[in-house]
Amino acid sequence: MTSPGELERTLRANLRGEVDFGAAARALATMDASNYRRVPVGVVAPRDADDVAAALALCAEAGVPVVPRGGGTSIAGQATGTGVVLDLTRHMDALLAVDPAARTAVVQPGLVLDRLRDAVRPHGLTFGPDPSTHSRCTLGGMIGNNACGAHSVAWGTTADNVAELAVTAYGGTAHRLARGWAGAPAGLRELVEGNLAVLRTGMAHGFSRRISGYGGLDALLPERGTGLARAFCGSEGTLGVVTEAVVRLVELPAAPVLVVLGYADEGAAADAAAGLLPHRPLTVEGMAEDLVRAPAGLPRGGAWLFVEMPDEGAARALLRGADALDAALVTDPAGQRALWRLREDAAGTATRMPDGTMAWPGWEDCAVPPARLGAYLREFRALLAAYGLRGSPYGHFGEGCVHVRIDFDLVTREGVARFRTFSEELADLVVAHGGSLSGEHGDGQARAELLPRMYGPEVIALFAAYKDVWDPAGGMNPGILVRPARLDENLRFAVLPRTPFAGEVATCVGVAKCRSTEVRGAGVMCPSYRATGEERHSTRGRARLLHEMLAGETITGGWRSPEVAEALDLCLACKGCRSDCPVGVDVAAYKAEFLHRHWAGRLRPASHYLLGGLPDWLRVITALRATRAANAAARRIPLPGLARERALPPLAPVPFTRWWRGRGPAGTPSPAGTVTLWPDTFSEYLAPEAGRAAVRVLEAAGLAVAVPARRVCCALTYVSTGRLDRARTVLRRTLDAVGEVRGPVLVLEPSCAAALRTDLPALLPDDPRAHRLAAAVRTFAETLEEYAPHWSPPRLDRPVAGQTHCHQHAVLGDAADRRLRERAGLSGELSGGCCGLAGNFGFEPGHHAVSVACAQEQLLPSLRAAAPGTAVLADGFSCRTQIAQLSAGHRARHLAELLAEAL
Repeated sequence: MTSPGELERTLRANLRGEVDFGAAARALATMDASNYRRVPVGVVAPRDADDVAAALALCAEAGVPVVPRGGGTSIAGQATGTGVVLDLTRHMDALLAVDPAARTAVVQPGLVLDRLRDAVRPHGLTFGPDPSTHSRCTLGGMIGNNACGAHSVAWGTTADNVAELAVTAYGGTAHRLARGWAGAPAGLRELVEGNLAVLRTGMAHGFSRRISGYGGLDALLPERGTGLARAFCGSEGTLGVVTEAVVRLVELPAAPVLVVLGYADEGAAADAAAGLLPHRPLTVEGMAEDLVRAPAGLPRGGAWLFVEMPDEGAARALLRGADALDAALVTDPAGQRALWRLREDAAGTATRMPDGTMAWPGWEDCAVPPARLGAYLREFRALLAAYGLRGSPYGHFGEGCVHVRIDFDLVTREGVARFRTFSEELADLVVAHGGSLSGEHGDGQARAELLPRMYGPEVIALFAAYKDVWDPAGGMNPGILVRPARLDENLRFAVLPRTPFAGEVATCVGVAKCRSTEVRGAGVMCPSYRATGEERHSTRGRARLLHEMLAGETITGGWRSPEVAEALDLCLACKGCRSDCPVGVDVAAYKAEFLHRHWAGRLRPASHYLLGGLPDWLRVITALRATRAANAAARRIPLPGLARERALPPLAPVPFTRWWRGRGPAGTPSPAGTVTLWPDTFSEYLAPEAGRAAVRVLEAAGLAVAVPARRVCCALTYVSTGRLDRARTVLRRTLDAVGEVRGPVLVLEPSCAAALRTDLPALLPDDPRAHRLAAAVRTFAETLEEYAPHWSPPRLDRPVAGQTHCHQHAVLGDAADRRLRERAGLSGELSGGCCGLAGNFGFEPGHHAVSVACAQEQLLPSLRAAAPGTAVLADGFSCRTQIAQLSAGHRARHLAELLAEAL
């Protein structure tokens, strides 16, 4: 066999696309969204179909297997492999043509589904299959897994919506597949004609969600039109590589209506689902109350069916025929989106149990005939209980397809053994109900070993022969579907040390919401990925690199790893992943821990001392009354270790606490109580006008204000630069200075408030004072709402634009801010995303381009589009600085400043 080095050189010499056999590229492709991990020899990003053919020919010559990969969101392990991974998302991601009259589109395999849907929406069309990963899954991956989604009850699976496929086999041979035998590999027609009886009887699982194995193989029967393209769908990368597809489009209903039906329990909802199908719904989705963690405005009941109908008349007819406990009919698109978000969020909610423990895939999407669903779910729940396991089923009840994540112990030998025996029993239960082990996402490594329990030996032998006709050398994704690996092999947890940090990193389940490129309202994650488009800069990519660093197989440098350091360098520590990731992966915290260990005992970069030690530097400059000199020097002399593209913000002539002390007695104590106003570093030295404005508003609201007499600090700058020992020292000193906390502690700077809420108790978990202070922290709007509820703010009656601070979005929430703005007559929405400056990030060398790109995505366009007279609002000092430096003519202010000016 050719060595990896020789193969890499040969591929580089013959391909136009990128060839990367480096440690980081390999580490990023070890896992998909499953429980499995396989280490590839390298990654190739082909430019076009010719590159794919060349790669497949060279790999076949070298005897190296190939694994095609799209968004890497497969949950059964089929997007991982030990050979060369073909990354089809980097270059082969084009929408080549749309024919609205024929209702077809020509796509490349790396095209993300939502890009296709957005492009055809103006024609009143869409692509019917719509899995929950629609913002990042690719058409090639959907074809490989025969993906379905919520609307398949009306519009079918991916196989139902594919007209033609261009496919390249291992070795480089090209095929064009549609209907009929044209384009078929040699021997396929003879194989089918010799096994007609097996195809007609052995695969007779007569319902739409039979995805397991080569579930579309019976499409090759003559009475079914010899559907070559259809039979290829669902082959999970084991037959060849799709390089182009002609897909069918469907008409979007003009005014769909959502009907939410409430039932007593999950079993009742499941029993009712099949009875709704004669009404021809577009969706019949089910979920139970154990996935609803907050009040959601749902009808009464313990479980619900979300039924979308094409129009209001059909919806009302459905209501008349439904035997539900309670119901709601929603015609408003915004109301529908809110309810659908609740259903879609179940994919994330299901990954964590109510007590915070993780639940894992493995039995994510088995399906039974819809009429059997209620009985199946009752027995499934009983089986979970018998094994002491927990899981919350939900999914496509109208087609009998159930999603569930289960709190398997996949670490200990006993837990893995229980996982195996449970899987065997559950497979038997599914088959007993006439079901399919996979109803949507394919079998991969998770279920392929169990296929003989579903299909007889003749069918399994036919699957192997079908694979061998397409791939006689066995080079396409070996170990998947045919001659599979064991379901308890290659588990990704086995390589990790038993440490708390490793446990945190392992929570990344790889569903890749961080790879979404849609401009999402208030969403933040992941700004650096959205700027660069590189997997290593996504939340998932960074978690995967840390996973491999801890495993020590591909990333061998441990905590000194340059690969991990490089990937984390462009993390803005925005904390967006903490809230937007379905499982709350917190790369900002991981980065702080990594930097802490990476630089331990070594001289750090200058920026860590200059920006990380900012509170100390500003305190010394102010104490020496050297503010004017420091400002002058900063304008003339570039500081080493800082970005030369950036001007440093000037220090205020009078710090906030000096103004406070010179203000005189505060007057009569307020009966409404006293608010402690926290003099954070930014409000103290750089923007004291925000603090002065807050005092004026708080006193106008009838609240007394107190300011700590001794120096306090949230240690944010030390945390963000990974100086965690110094951060703990600063925080202990702060707790000593604060003393007993009485009443609310108002922190004007969102990043400092977030640090006190989360980093303080995390860094000092055994100090009860830390938890008391964290619980007392309030934002400006929260303070007014909770402690001056009857105060009416002045009316400004003007539109606003600007930025919601990313830490506020991720940690603090902005509901109180929205209500306060509404009461003050401030209309409009603030932009989501991240401003891109992000504290020290934008001032560090090499970050300026990414910093500006982040601002250009949502913030700057929203300011350019703002009408004259619009107030620009940004509570974060970094956001205000970014706006001042990148948006000429706009001066952003804290909400306290806007209200104070109007008093």
